[in-house]
Amino acid sequence: FCVEDVRWVGWYPLSINACGRAAFSICSPKVCIVGSGPAGFYTAQHLIKARQDVEVDIYERLPVPFGLVRFGVAPDHPEVKNVINTFTLTARNSRCSFYGNVNVGKDVSIEELQQAYHAVVLSYGAEGNRRMGVPGEDLAGVYSAKDFVGWYNGLPSCQELSPDLNCETAVILGQGNVALDVARILLAPTDILKKTDITQPALEALVQSQVRRVLIVGRRGPMQVACTIKEFREMVNLPDTRPEMMADDFEGILSLSICAVSDLPRPRKRLTELMMKTALEIPSEKEQERQSKASRVWAFRFLRSPIEILANPDNSRTVGIRLAVNRLEGSGDGARAVPTGEVEDVTCGLLISSIGYKSLPIDPSVPFDSHKAIVPNNMGRVQHTAGLYCSGWLKTGPTGVIATTMNNSFDTARSVVEDMESGTVDVSAARPGSQSISGLLEERGVKPVTFSNWEKIDSLEMSRGEASGKPREKLLTVEEMLQVARK
Repeated sequence: FCVEDVRWVGWYPLSINACGRAAFSICSPKVCIVGSGPAGFYTAQHLIKARQDVEVDIYERLPVPFGLVRFGVAPDHPEVKNVINTFTLTARNSRCSFYGNVNVGKDVSIEELQQAYHAVVLSYGAEGNRRMGVPGEDLAGVYSAKDFVGWYNGLPSCQELSPDLNCETAVILGQGNVALDVARILLAPTDILKKTDITQPALEALVQSQVRRVLIVGRRGPMQVACTIKEFREMVNLPDTRPEMMADDFEGILSLSICAVSDLPRPRKRLTELMMKTALEIPSEKEQERQSKASRVWAFRFLRSPIEILANPDNSRTVGIRLAVNRLEGSGDGARAVPTGEVEDVTCGLLISSIGYKSLPIDPSVPFDSHKAIVPNNMGRVQHTAGLYCSGWLKTGPTGVIATTMNNSFDTARSVVEDMESGTVDVSAARPGSQSISGLLEERGVKPVTFSNWEKIDSLEMSRGEASGKPREKLLTVEEMLQVARK
């Protein structure tokens, strides 16, 4: 157990644990959150705001918090990472505690958490990859976008990736924001990247990169691309690059009436107009001059699906991809890609699959829909399991931006509060919360990292970054993180 200084206040003990957190009431509702990414922190934030007596403990597998904000957001998007300031305020709240370096499902079971807490919220995100399901996808030179992003963002499990960038053409499968992030990082001038928090090994590899052309391939058409206008505009304006869009890809849109395009939802309308402008209009003289000097090229390729990754003669690595040429049936977001029977081979030495993340089951006791890769739920309430909840991508699948996750996490927190107030979750009986879990972890030789321990890591990373003109230089291994945290 945590070393405790127990003081009696009236008839109730007020305990101060080793982390300095006061347990204000023995009957305080205790909620455990598994995962410290946006979903976990937004759930905690709303719970603490909605009930003045609730105590929230956040458990995280890694020694460091913030999940995809730290390991998924592109290095050249620092403004998106500002949510960390809000999460830090939540973590410093006297009714919230962070326990890093605890692998739920291995170090402690969901059942043990359910016994210790009134409610358990699963917010551990989507750490799996959706596979392409085609021959050759395990060849050298083929990577998932999740792992590639983890590599340049410092995710410890991805630091052995060492992608070979000694090729001219890279193909990215998928046309969502993550695909465009990867394309931008591959093509951006390293003078821009060296001022970000990209890892030093990734920066050094990109300095030596021979990639000069990136094709961003989608199975459907321009009207179905999943990226946002912000990400597309960044590609259009990326220094030392020029777009190579194919005018033929937009013939179908040109045949639509002006009303049909103007009736599209505003985000889709603006994105479609910018793509058409990029593909069809003659650029200004200034833009033509800029593009003529560009040393790197990017392009969207539509109506293409992978059918085979092509290997070199000794089958040791990829040299290209065979694509099925598709046509669309239907229109709008519901349009389906149907193979025409025609195929196309594209030469490339680097292939990155950005067709989606997926959640993985955490414990046999937790219901899991393996087809949808989510925990079946109703407004965050896990089906047939009172007191168990989910939020974030585990609840909905990997969709939307951070604001989407915020809203869906707030909804889950509201469900928890409603169930406490209705009596569906009985909070009248005391639960030990972190006190019993800390005891179990100590018996098992697991030493959690507190939020103040994380702040030591944070401080060191920022000071290391300052020395090289970066916002931070991340620690890249769990061992390094633990060593700093425990100083």
